[in-house]
Amino acid sequence: MKATEYIRADTVGQAIHEHSRDNQSKYLGGGTNLVDLMKYNVEAPDKLIDVTYLPLKMIQYLPNGGLSIGALVRNSDLAEDPRVKLKYPALSQALLSGASPQIRNMATTGGNLLQRTRCYYFYDTAFPCNKREPGTGCSAIGGQNRIHAILGTSDSCIAVHPSDMCVALAMLDAVVQVKGPSGNRSIPILDFHRLPDDTPNVDNNLKPNELITSVDLPPQPLATHSKYLKIRDRASYAFALVSVSAALFVEAGKVREVRLALGGVAHKPWRVPDAERSLIGKAANEQAFKETANQILAGATSRGSNGFKIELAKRAIVETLLDLASGDAK
Repeated sequence: MKATEYIRADTVGQAIHEHSRDNQSKYLGGGTNLVDLMKYNVEAPDKLIDVTYLPLKMIQYLPNGGLSIGALVRNSDLAEDPRVKLKYPALSQALLSGASPQIRNMATTGGNLLQRTRCYYFYDTAFPCNKREPGTGCSAIGGQNRIHAILGTSDSCIAVHPSDMCVALAMLDAVVQVKGPSGNRSIPILDFHRLPDDTPNVDNNLKPNELITSVDLPPQPLATHSKYLKIRDRASYAFALVSVSAALFVEAGKVREVRLALGGVAHKPWRVPDAERSLIGKAANEQAFKETANQILAGATSRGSNGFKIELAKRAIVETLLDLASGDAK
């Protein structure tokens, strides 16, 4: 690790000002991802701006009945918040399925949104990687790619987004609140992260120097009947091969409302609203859910050793929706 200047910010305005002075600076929250990247020489900021003392640690109701989550709320606190467990259970489940208790006690809401891929080649500077160094190539294409993306890929990158929390937020239609030199801005979660295209080094649509201040969850009665399913290689401290976050409302045996997002399959949490709409009015049974799963995975592409994810994702979708339809979701 190279020597890095450290600055503690006491106000949001100070943090943004300090960041604006050096385009090689980084905001530092829990540091559970950034510090690792610095150790591997993937990130080498000139300056770290510590934002952990900012007043962004509150979870509070919004006037419309939704919930506002401060960017510095710890993952463990958010997962165990009674309002989250009651109104947005899939979010609590997603958080509890991620990392280890020790990391959840440090990781923050804002930092979770900004997580970078765990692609082996991204972390190993001995290999070419367009995400780390644009224009050098993607070593995962034609390489070891069992954990890599099957949807939304490009010839430049097949990395996946690693977050569990963000998959639940995508299903919940969350809105990311940010502040920058030009003022405040609201970004729908589905527009926050990017697909790789030919700029895989750009993970999200934040503007220069912007700071995440909170994440807003809209009031959604549907969300009380939601679930997060994570399929991974071992029972704990592993990233998802495939994950599903879903909410379902069934009336008289038919689907009246549904939300569904996938993780572990793309460069961002994956959602297909057209597939959700096509399920409305259909019988809440295995056949209908299989049709929806096929529609969601219609554009999936195998890169070799990750082809198993296509069928795995379909089965995970069906299992999650069947659990919700039967009332067995936990």
